[in-house]
Amino acid sequence: MKILIVSVEVSPFAKVGGLADVAGALPKALRALGHDARVVMPLYRMIEEDPRWNLVTGLDPFEVQMNPHWKKTATFKQTEFDGVPIGFIGTDEWFTESVNSETVYQPGGMQHLFFSTAVLKAMEALDWIPDVVHCNDWHTGFLPVIMRERASGVWDDVASVYTIHNLAYQGEFGLEVLDALELPHSLYTPDKLETWGRVNFLKAGCAFSDQVNTVSENYARETQTAEYGCTLEGLMQYLHRQGRLSGIVNGIDKGVFDPETDPDIPSHFSSRAPEGKAACRTALLEELGLQPIEGAPVMGVVSRLSSQKGIDLIVEAAEALFELPAQLIIQGLGDPSLAGRLRELEQAYPTHFRFIERFDAPMAQRVYAGCDMFLMPSSFEPCGLGQLIALRYGTVPVVRATGGLADTVFEGQNGFVFKNRSAMELLAAVERAHDRYQNSEAWDRLVQTGLSGEYGWEKSAVKYVELYERACKDRERLAVCTA
Repeated sequence: MKILIVSVEVSPFAKVGGLADVAGALPKALRALGHDARVVMPLYRMIEEDPRWNLVTGLDPFEVQMNPHWKKTATFKQTEFDGVPIGFIGTDEWFTESVNSETVYQPGGMQHLFFSTAVLKAMEALDWIPDVVHCNDWHTGFLPVIMRERASGVWDDVASVYTIHNLAYQGEFGLEVLDALELPHSLYTPDKLETWGRVNFLKAGCAFSDQVNTVSENYARETQTAEYGCTLEGLMQYLHRQGRLSGIVNGIDKGVFDPETDPDIPSHFSSRAPEGKAACRTALLEELGLQPIEGAPVMGVVSRLSSQKGIDLIVEAAEALFELPAQLIIQGLGDPSLAGRLRELEQAYPTHFRFIERFDAPMAQRVYAGCDMFLMPSSFEPCGLGQLIALRYGTVPVVRATGGLADTVFEGQNGFVFKNRSAMELLAAVERAHDRYQNSEAWDRLVQTGLSGEYGWEKSAVKYVELYERACKDRERLAVCTA
């Protein structure tokens, strides 16, 4: 199959969250299965100016006619990374303001309308029309609309798949979105683009795509409930009844996250030779100026600082955790109020806690490798990659049973799980893990389970191929019905 994956962040070029990891790793797995998977993303300034990527011009500058009164000049550059062709759409506005991953997301929606329109124009100019266009999150939600409502006829038979990585971010704007693309206002209805008086990009992707999926089976179920549906639970229930909603759990790039070869950790280890993990633990404590405490496991967190990630629960439970005893390392950026509380906690408990307030990918690798436990008490977690990376590095996850965490971590088997969102339940789960930690043989078996697990994209890539095939069949049936 010819598969075009479209995303506004792709690792390693631009990474804000798990979307980048998926868009970077999935196409490699698809190509390993024999499919012609390619990726297109925006040409951010930091990518264009980085000589590592060896960008070459793929097309002469071309015009993108947004509407009769507005057109933009687009550029197309390309490279190949790990065997995957990567295309970059640029222009003289928007993407030039992104000088690092932290500035990828600029306010507004017009840049995403331009990008989606330009993607189709570029593929036509390259004479490479895919069998499936795979869109990701709200930023590309209008691409399926453009394919059906205003693109040239070559896209009529091309299937579309839309992946929701986080339903909470939907991209809501006014009617100017439709006017910018000269789309009829008749699309502004509850069954198409309108939600609570706004044009909704995520809903657009769902309504106009042949198949929709989330990044775990459990999250696909959760999105159909009022608690997790973010006002779109009715739409998700409708997609489910139509057979258009499914869940596929993410994998991780085993080449990037490999304790046997990772250049950012001080000692390598594996399921066959796990001894190096203890050396990573010792080195991490030394790097952060922490003296080991007898009987105290080292717990790690690598996360955006937000209540969604459960950082508030960790702060609330911290004093009791330290009394177990336990030591805690948190690395992340985010909510200023939570960051302030973590700084205060570090001052109050200098022998038990370190707060690393910066984005530092190599440091994150050392936290994954050097800790005994990994905390993810998320309010919701569509898939979660942290728990998979932790398992890959033999670090036992303690998680809340939500989204993909519930699909990948199992009580007493490879980690510890709690149900209700409360600091007391988090503490109880850590206490169970702490008790197991005191039995070295039992703990070593748990660590070995993590080190021996399969967390790559092989199985999930096969499921995505099946999803693409369903989308193609749906598109064929629709073409017959409308002929």
